[in-house]
Parts: sequence; structure tokens; C-alpha cells
Amino acid sequence: MKIIISLIPAILIFMVSLSNPFHSMAKDKNIEGMVFIKGGCYQMGDTFGDGENDEKPVHEICVDDFYIGETEVTQRQWTKIIGSNPSNFKGCDDCPVESVSWNDVQEFINKLNQKTGMKYRLPTEAEWEYAARSGGRKEKFAGFSEANDVYQYANFCDSNCEFDWKEKNQNDGYKNTSPVKQYKTNGVRLYDMTGNVWEWCSDWYNDRYYNESSKDNPKGASSGQYKVYRGGAWNNIPWHMRTSSRNGYEQSDKNTNLGFRLTLSAMQ
Repeated sequence: MKIIISLIPAILIFMVSLSNPFHSMAKDKNIEGMVFIKGGCYQMGDTFGDGENDEKPVHEICVDDFYIGETEVTQRQWTKIIGSNPSNFKGCDDCPVESVSWNDVQEFINKLNQKTGMKYRLPTEAEWEYAARSGGRKEKFAGFSEANDVYQYANFCDSNCEFDWKEKNQNDGYKNTSPVKQYKTNGVRLYDMTGNVWEWCSDWYNDRYYNESSKDNPKGASSGQYKVYRGGAWNNIPWHMRTSSRNGYEQSDKNTNLGFRLTLSAMQ
């Protein structure tokens, strides 16, 4: 798995220079704030046998090369493009933006693409799981498989959490959202693919989609009521944060535990 990450911190600039966007990504895989993911095939779904029905059946999926944000989009980055911050947990520019609907994210992406000349988008559900599982490895969580290790990799509902279902014997250091880059990465150098905030995907959610999914670069159901979100958040216990766990929200819905990260196709 070939990983190339910009040496310029993503918190200093927003993905690419707004005044000097990249024009030929096929020749330059070093894109600021993004990680290049070499495409391949993997077994998508509940490979550990402890998931829900919408994670079944396990099926082979192949995805092309793509780029994905090394972090979730932050409040600083959102404000730079939109001009205001919708987040509930303000006062932390490097925390992920949250309380944004799928529709809000589309507005952000459209404005970002107009400014940069790029074609940023949300990841497909298949791309998201492939990246979360360190390039399609059999991993229950992003970069690891033991729930006892979650505090090293993720911001979740630990002993600081205000909810009754919290994990009282683990401490990740934060009560709600945390700044990005506070925990270990997964195997392809991505932060917070497990925990911090759930992440919107581009697909329509269908609980039976895995029975009919195409093998190559699937893009989800053709229509639906809900959009997919993945990854778990600061107020979840580990079981809800598994890489195969699937959920759906209406396009206009927003929550203090829901954000996103960006993706680019390798060939533009």
C-alpha cells in the first residue's frame, strides 16, 4: 500500500492552495492533506460475524485508486470556505466540524471545487470501508481489532463521557469531540476513521444493498430516503464503531456527532 502524505500540516492550509490548485493529480500523488490509497479488492461487510443484518452478506468489492483526507474536515477548514461555523462544540478550530447535514456538505464541496478547480466529493461507502480497514485488511476497527485498544486509536464514549453506556475503564482524554491527529492512525496513515465524529458517505442507504451490490466501484442504491454515514463517534461504544457498521440519515439531518472527510478520484 503506497501512502504519500503532504509535509505541510492540514491545519495550516485547506487541502490545496486556493490560489494555486493542482492541475494534474495523475502525475503528482503528493496532495496536501490527502492520502493516496492504492485500489484493490477486499471482502466488504461483517467479516467477524458479530454485526447486523445490513452488513451481510460479506462480498468481494474492488475499488480504483483514490485520495482521501488524512483527517476529518475541521471547523477551521469549514469556516474558511463557508464563512461561519455551525458546530455545537466551538472553540476548537482543529476539531472536526459537526452539526452539518449531507446537504450542507454538498454546498461546502461545491464552493471548495469552485475555488480550487478540483473535484472533491464524499467517499463512496465501499471506498470508505476499504480505507478504514487499511486498504481492505480484515480489521474490526480502523487499524486494530481489539476493543480494549480503542482508547489508543479513537475518541469514543469513555470514562469522560456523559452517557450511561460509557466505557468506565478506558480514558481517551476528551468528553466530546477532540482535535484531529490526537490518536494513532490506521495502517494507511488515516486519523479518526474510528470515532470522533461519524462521517457522511455519498451513497443512498439500503439495508439490503449488499445482496445486489456490483463488484467494481459500487456507488450504492440508485435512490432512497437516507444517506450513509460511517465510523462511529465520541458518544459511541466500540461495537457501534466497527468498520463494517452501516447507518443512514436523511439528507437534511444533522447531529453533534456527525461530520465528514473528503475524497478525490485518482484520475481527474
